[in-house]
Amino acid sequence: MVPLPTRPAALATLALALAAPSAHAAVELVVATVNNPQMIEMQKLSKQFEQAHPDITLKWVTLEEGALRQKVSLDIAQQGGQFDVVTIGMYETPIWGRKGWLREIQADERYNLKDVLPTVRAGLSVGKALYAAPFYGESSMTIYRTDLFEQAGLSMSNRPTWADIRTAAQKLHDPKNGRYGVCLRGKPGWGDNMALLSTMVNTWGGQWFGMDWKPQIDAKPWQEAVSFYVDLLKNYGPPGAAAHSFNENLQLFAQGRCAIWVDATAAGTALSDPRLSKVTAQTGFALAPTAVTPKGASWLWAWALAIPATSRQADAAQRFVRWATSEDYLSLVGRTAGWAALPSGTRYSTYRRPEFRQAARFAMIEAVSIAMADPNAATLQPAPYTGVQFASIPEFQSIGQHTGQQISAALVGQLSVGQALANAQTQAEQVMRQAGYMK
Repeated sequence: MVPLPTRPAALATLALALAAPSAHAAVELVVATVNNPQMIEMQKLSKQFEQAHPDITLKWVTLEEGALRQKVSLDIAQQGGQFDVVTIGMYETPIWGRKGWLREIQADERYNLKDVLPTVRAGLSVGKALYAAPFYGESSMTIYRTDLFEQAGLSMSNRPTWADIRTAAQKLHDPKNGRYGVCLRGKPGWGDNMALLSTMVNTWGGQWFGMDWKPQIDAKPWQEAVSFYVDLLKNYGPPGAAAHSFNENLQLFAQGRCAIWVDATAAGTALSDPRLSKVTAQTGFALAPTAVTPKGASWLWAWALAIPATSRQADAAQRFVRWATSEDYLSLVGRTAGWAALPSGTRYSTYRRPEFRQAARFAMIEAVSIAMADPNAATLQPAPYTGVQFASIPEFQSIGQHTGQQISAALVGQLSVGQALANAQTQAEQVMRQAGYMK
């Protein structure tokens, strides 16, 4: 037996050593994510990560999309250090990466970064440095009820126009029986109603800013696109549409209460699962609608996992991020939740999986939409910014938010479309002048 030290100093050293945390004590990662189906599945499967990594435990903060953006943006900007892993997108990642607010993702050989789709990888990088690992990518598409179209003698083009959508919505609108012609995002927010409306403005030939950075929100394409949108939802949309975003419309469509829905290709995952949708067998998919031009009709987005520079558990966070965005994780989802449940839109290998292509009838529409979306040329006329459904400048967040609120007010009848866009134009010009873009 080793004799205990007798000197006071030695006893104090021993006491400190015994009181110190074990080198193998589990570290806690605080993960902030959105409450979309794919992220809920990740949270369920994360128990397997913890079992394989007993030195790491996960604490989840799961929020609705708008609340997540607000909470995470505030914490990152103030360097609050609340989170070790955050779910962000293509808008925030390059801006925050340039500011030094995020850690570079350390992708090892097993992660196979070359397998990541180039447009998705580019949207989450600054130069060659990846600052967020894509969890799932998406574009936008048209989702519709094949049985209702057949009964009404209608057909859906592989690339419909917005005029086609209105014609079909009018014929299929049946509110007395709880079915609505069309469901679209109405909830105000730059990532809510403005994600859809930006693509509508693009395809009507408009854009957020001219080459001199002057906002274009009161221009003719905006007037036409927003007037069409408000008229469409007022006449053929569900009650309370101004409060609906992705999850609310997903539930409506899955319950058989929408004839047509234009939204993220990521919706295909839930709608392909008969456990989640009552109309899986009757759901069809087409490309997003166009109007004057196909440019910018389909958005481009990726929900991705990033590590704030303030995280004190960066090594453990890197391990979790690599696990949750890897090919191995995709295989795990396929084996446990079904191949249609894969968080797709990020890797070439996903679309090469025969199990996925067979289970996910939306797969090719998604792949084509993502490939067609070009954030560097998303508008009919030249624009000074990159991004399809957003402008990649820090000031866009407040401009997009305010514009979304004004259009939501027009949707519920508090403002005319003209007044809503005039208000948004005024606020946008003020922001751009204050930021030094305009004189």
